[in-house]
Amino acid sequence: MYLFPDVSPHFLAVRRAVRECVRDGILVRGESVGVGLSGGPDSLALTAAMMAEGLTVTAICVDHGLQEGSRAVSEQAAETARLWGAEAVVVPVDVPAGNSLEAAARAARYQAFSRWAAPGNGVSIPSRGERVSFANTVAVAHTMDDLAESFVLAGLRGNPAAMAREAVIEGCRIVRPLLGVRRADTVGACEEIGVTPWNDPQNADPAFRRVRVRREVLPLLGDIVGGDAVPALARAAGRVQVEATRMESTTVPLATKDLPQATRHDIIAGALRAAGAKVSKAHVEGVDKLITQWHGQGPRDVGQGLVALRVSGEIKIEEKIHD
Repeated sequence: MYLFPDVSPHFLAVRRAVRECVRDGILVRGESVGVGLSGGPDSLALTAAMMAEGLTVTAICVDHGLQEGSRAVSEQAAETARLWGAEAVVVPVDVPAGNSLEAAARAARYQAFSRWAAPGNGVSIPSRGERVSFANTVAVAHTMDDLAESFVLAGLRGNPAAMAREAVIEGCRIVRPLLGVRRADTVGACEEIGVTPWNDPQNADPAFRRVRVRREVLPLLGDIVGGDAVPALARAAGRVQVEATRMESTTVPLATKDLPQATRHDIIAGALRAAGAKVSKAHVEGVDKLITQWHGQGPRDVGQGLVALRVSGEIKIEEKIHD
């Protein structure tokens, strides 16, 4: 078993994020889970944290073949994961030429994840009310900084969507444990655990819009507001995601814990109403306690033969099971 350093505040921040996913049932110890590992600081820190937290990990190192030496980068990343005790596989992909190299590479990458995780099988996101096998899960290392950048880009396209903590992409369940972690922590974590990350030259190429948002737009916004703009943008993205989830399902994400109480109560009431439960002050407050005062309590009766229970990173409203 690989021994990671004890004194490592940045690495601890990454580990805490993984630990929260385990606590919320998004990741499960003893169940196989993939992790997208490019060799960059974010994915190296996530892979190391997942190993340190006792998860059963296979690192999926996708070689996009877009740069000279890309195969060696993927092989080195896989070897690092094996050193930490993970399984690892290098997956070469073909990235078709087109208008957006970034989008084509992303599609090829997620197709590779899907082939590894669930060959021939489709899966459904748990927040839609369906269960999936955790063997179909791949964790990716998007950070709070990525979340803010993506939110700005989506807004500029007229579609202010946000990265979800869980999603289904190309038939594979994708989880993002690090949406509350800053990029500075993943970089710092790599220094603390003694690993040198690969720095993708495309991440410094202003030909890509994301790079210009990162290097020009976000610093300018920070200058305008007199502070770091990333946390505020991340909070806004989270609210957009919560609202989208509320409109599509009868579940309440645990992420609503960070929202104002009145907003959270409104979301809970909407989920109760959509499920056909009785909406009352007592029921709303009872469900709220499953989110904000969790200590292992069982299902909460919400009337009409329904209960609210905490499972897989969310509160579900479902029929009461009678013995």
